[in-house]
Amino acid sequence: MFLWGEDCVLIRYNKHRIMRILLIEDEKRLSNIIKKGFIELGYVVDQAFDGEEGFYLARSESYDVIILDILLPKLDGITVCKQLRDKKIAIPILMLTAKARVEDRVMGLDVGADDYLTKPFEFVELKARVNALLRRNYHQPQSLITIDDLKIDPIKRIVKRNNKHIVLTPKEFSILEFLALHKDEPVTRTQITEHTWDYNFDSFSNVVDVFIATLRKKIDNGYKNKLIHTVHGVGYKISERKR
Repeated sequence: MFLWGEDCVLIRYNKHRIMRILLIEDEKRLSNIIKKGFIELGYVVDQAFDGEEGFYLARSESYDVIILDILLPKLDGITVCKQLRDKKIAIPILMLTAKARVEDRVMGLDVGADDYLTKPFEFVELKARVNALLRRNYHQPQSLITIDDLKIDPIKRIVKRNNKHIVLTPKEFSILEFLALHKDEPVTRTQITEHTWDYNFDSFSNVVDVFIATLRKKIDNGYKNKLIHTVHGVGYKISERKR
């Protein structure tokens, strides 16, 4: 079920990126449930199932928040958090644990975690806590993006052209919004995949071109002024300038 209304968690944006979450949790069933929930809200989620992999991804990729379990194989969450802070990596960290003792919560916060959630928990609370961490680090997104007669509402995730509502899938919306945030700027297929899919995505596939073709049908069909353009040898851009 996709949540697009006012009660949906507000996804925070900087000028150029969709929000990315690193989820470090060794319980695969729980990890997959959490990932599914955030993907339905429009986030990109990378998973790690042990502390060493999580630490590597946190250092080598760009994330906006880390959800970190404490009891992990290879490298426990406390150590991961401490080592990230020792490396001056300031990504907000929300720790998950089955340990409910005050001492355990204090230990996580003392090594640099920003928040703490005890298992079992409801996804709605996890979502709210992640949203709060993102609010601390980013300004509110633009209330409305306008390109010619196309209007994109990043908060309500509504798209209209000439006041006609356009229904988009979560991935289509993310790609359109990314193009819109780069209005008049060519963006490469690699840039689109990096900010719209997780790190396991096959960058050599033609899925970006397939999504762009679908977006063109939904956004440009029936309109004389086409907004989505191919930049040969580079990628794509969205622009209100006529060809």
